[in-house]
Amino acid sequence: MKLRPLNRIAGSLLFGALTLSAITAFAGDLPEIKKAGVLRHIGIPYANFVTGSGDGMDVEIIQLFAKQLGVKYEYVKGDWGTVVEDLIGKKVKAKGEEVEFGESVPVKGDLIANGFTILPWRKKAVDFSSPTFPSQIWLIARADSKMRPIKSTKSLEKDIALTRALLKEKKLLALPKTCLDPAGNKLDATGAEVVIFNGNLNELAPALVNNEAELTILDVPDALIGLEKWPGKIKIIGPTSGRQEMGVAFPKDSPQLKAAFNEFFKKIRKDGTYNRIVKKYYPTVHSYFPEFFNK
Repeated sequence: MKLRPLNRIAGSLLFGALTLSAITAFAGDLPEIKKAGVLRHIGIPYANFVTGSGDGMDVEIIQLFAKQLGVKYEYVKGDWGTVVEDLIGKKVKAKGEEVEFGESVPVKGDLIANGFTILPWRKKAVDFSSPTFPSQIWLIARADSKMRPIKSTKSLEKDIALTRALLKEKKLLALPKTCLDPAGNKLDATGAEVVIFNGNLNELAPALVNNEAELTILDVPDALIGLEKWPGKIKIIGPTSGRQEMGVAFPKDSPQLKAAFNEFFKKIRKDGTYNRIVKKYYPTVHSYFPEFFNK
């Protein structure tokens, strides 16, 4: 039967609603994922966790996890500004350690894994796996900067205080909605002149090398890659945060999927698979955080 114009519009709207419903409905816990036959990994190209070339530490780990579940692996490219909402189906707005939830949006994946730091506001929006990687925020300067690395006091709290004291009236690159967020790192309390970086996390170290700034903060994984890529071009001044950890993020209504991953992760740590993957992508990190890898 031929639809009249009005009916044709209604039919199109219905089809669009069903399509959106299908996208959103394709989200669930472990039984639904096994039924669908695919595990969707939301990952932002970042450091050596997700390289953007089809590999990376977290890519390999999630591929192995999908294999153990007996489902296909599917990569979904994410963005720092929307990655959490792509997972939980709600718009989110971080305000320091708090988070506000907004309107519903389509769910695009089943988990997030890309060196995703466990932050207070994120814990209110998602559930995290067991820690999968150690981290910390370091103050990084160009090698030709007059600022010298602090002398360690063997007290992390004192080292952080010494480092942050150096920031007064200094221009510093930072990046909102990431672990380098100026509010989350309380940079206003240091008296630093914060410059919001117009780029992504992967571009901060190169910006420093290219003389766009004298200082920036970087998390450990990115700093280690920067030191490897540009030897003699940048230097570590000291820590600006306490020890942090990264993990895989899951929707709060996927407890079975999170439990399955934690069991899988425990297994690959025990059999040496995890350490083999870490050494492939971060060969020097063990010397900075021996206590994490010797657990």
